Amino acid sequence: MEADRLYRVGSVQGASPAALVARLYEQIIEDLRQAVKALQQNQIESRTNKINHAILVLGHLHSQLDFAAGGKVAEDLGNFYGTLRANLIQAQVEQSEVILRSQITDLLTVREAWVEVERAEGSRLCAPRLDAANAAVSESGAARVDWKV
Repeated sequence: MEADRLYRVGSVQGASPAALVARLYEQIIEDLRQAVKALQQNQIESRTNKINHAILVLGHLHSQLDFAAGGKVAEDLGNFYGTLRANLIQAQVEQSEVILRSQITDLLTVREAWVEVERAEGSRLCAPRLDAANAAVSESGAARVDWKV
């Protein structure tokens, strides 16, 4: 475990802000994948812990948004985080693998936007352009946001 911790510490030292955000998305995605696994194995405590940790990381991401300087991007991300949080609570209550998997898909999409930002940071600073105008409800009944990069 010590090697794992040292690797994680080393991977964030010197990382750009966009890379750090992408890593937080990766953590949420991993938490939700483990929650799905726990759900399949009827491990209630583990599922709850993983979903709660994902919500905690979401709260950190949301708390770092600068709505004054971030404009529409910060507003869209705030809406995304709020929708995601509500859907995770719904997934927990309903014990829904479908909702969890849907949220993983959404997170992977937005994470890719941050990876693109990270790639672009070498030449110029920019932020992902996300369009939350097309909110919809998925087959699972969970709110969905179609993010366009």
